[in-house]
Amino acid sequence: MDFSKIDKLKIAIDKIRPFEGGTLEQLRAYYRVGLTYSSNALEGNTLTISETKVLLEDGMTIGGKPLRCTFEALGHAKAYDFMFTLLGKREIAENDILTMHKLFYSDIESQSAGIYRDKAVFITGSEYPATEVKNIQTEMTELVKWINTERSKYHPIEFAALLHKRFVFIHPFIDGNGRMTRLLMNTALIQDGYMMAIIPPVLRAVYISLLEKAHKNDKLFIDFIADRVFETQKEIIRLLHIEV
Repeated sequence: MDFSKIDKLKIAIDKIRPFEGGTLEQLRAYYRVGLTYSSNALEGNTLTISETKVLLEDGMTIGGKPLRCTFEALGHAKAYDFMFTLLGKREIAENDILTMHKLFYSDIESQSAGIYRDKAVFITGSEYPATEVKNIQTEMTELVKWINTERSKYHPIEFAALLHKRFVFIHPFIDGNGRMTRLLMNTALIQDGYMMAIIPPVLRAVYISLLEKAHKNDKLFIDFIADRVFETQKEIIRLLHIEV
């Protein structure tokens, strides 16, 4: 895995950091819509990116759309905003994960929001089982320990991809695990100064296939995440007219 082309773009972006004032707010708002739309769409939410933008920025609901689609978009935006409160540290606590899920899921099913599942779940399209209920707390404790003690052993993009993989394989919540794992991955990326990995719905089949293969060999999945970070960094360079 060669991350040099991504690091080269990061160096160019770092030259104009810190983003301040209007630029920072515009970027956060831009990806608030983009990540909310794409992550929800990967899970079957039918809101378009334009509808997501109208909902999040103008507060206007979309006629004819299921109420759950609205709650998923609003909840994801809340969890996205919380993600940025974690930038001042290079760690992710278990309570951060629970809070993020609670923000996302409270209006969908309040009794399960921010609480590990107490029922077995099956991951559609996967031949591998999710963690058994009795082992969830232990595996989450181990995951958080790994996040905060082993992080420096990996390139930040490799670490973020592995965090995504390890969390979603546990599947600790009754629902919303895909969106949580992408938020956690992006939390790790932006904590280390990288741009977010945005996975467009058109790549859903490839994404799911590589994630399934990652049970045995995660190299191609890590490369896939690296490509998504690279594309976001190219977009930032275009938007901000940065010279490389």
